[in-house]
Amino acid sequence: MIGVTGARLVGGGTDLLVAMESGLDQAAVLVDITKAAGAATIAEQPDGSLRIGAAARLDAIASHPTVQSRFPALSLAVYEVATPAIRSMGTIGGNLGQRPRCWYLRQRIPCHKNGGTGCPALAGENQYHAILGGGPCHAAHPSDLAVALLALDATLLIRSAQGTRTMSIEQLYANAATDPRSETTLAPGELIEAIELSAASAGGTQRFTKLMQRGVWDFALVSLAACRRTDGTVRLALGGVAPIPWLVNPSVGEDIASGALDEDSADALSARAFHDAQPLEMNGYKVHQATALLKRAMMELSRE
Repeated sequence: MIGVTGARLVGGGTDLLVAMESGLDQAAVLVDITKAAGAATIAEQPDGSLRIGAAARLDAIASHPTVQSRFPALSLAVYEVATPAIRSMGTIGGNLGQRPRCWYLRQRIPCHKNGGTGCPALAGENQYHAILGGGPCHAAHPSDLAVALLALDATLLIRSAQGTRTMSIEQLYANAATDPRSETTLAPGELIEAIELSAASAGGTQRFTKLMQRGVWDFALVSLAACRRTDGTVRLALGGVAPIPWLVNPSVGEDIASGALDEDSADALSARAFHDAQPLEMNGYKVHQATALLKRAMMELSRE
């Protein structure tokens, strides 16, 4: 069915149905994938990795003992998503594939992704938009889970009628700011079948922090997933700051892994991480928020 023209897959429908109602998305046929064999399974593999079916409900992921004990950054990120009711319906695959919450996009105002050109946010209301990696689209990526999965260096299993392939989180969103059609690199007829977390990413020190305008049920102004593996490798990922989940320069992680940081060193590393930031007229505050989150995480991880 995934190759049928006009067919769209639906898990919880918490984003797709809203997008269809507003005219942002359309489908001739909706295909429920939640009952497919293994689609919602969360299972440890013989090599110590964890495989999460793309149709797994968010609340099932957050409360899963293995996720909580071995991949707590993911569990923490899931608990920050929306409300308990939405987490009981939403799936991890749907969360990764959701459209941006940019009000220009959602209100069907002509722009790069709405049949027009450019980004009206540049001269308009842009307080929630990207400060890194923007253009032509400057909408911030909405997924909390993508940020945690990027820090955990997850692998995605992609399926189509032609077979399967794998890709990283970075590859999934490589063209999010430039592609007028989509925020993912999935080809027509492809779907995310599962998410795989390697044994090497398990354990260590893991954090997830999310700053919101409201205390609950809101998208991130800025979020941060920080992981220090048992082998000492450090990966940091930011949300709410770019059209993609943003991987902090690996050289910053290498410096954190080298030993305890003092205040001056942490300040210098934070400045390096945001050297290329280009805040818009109303969202410069994101630079300060992200810098503060990053500095706190760097100080903590460097002392582990």
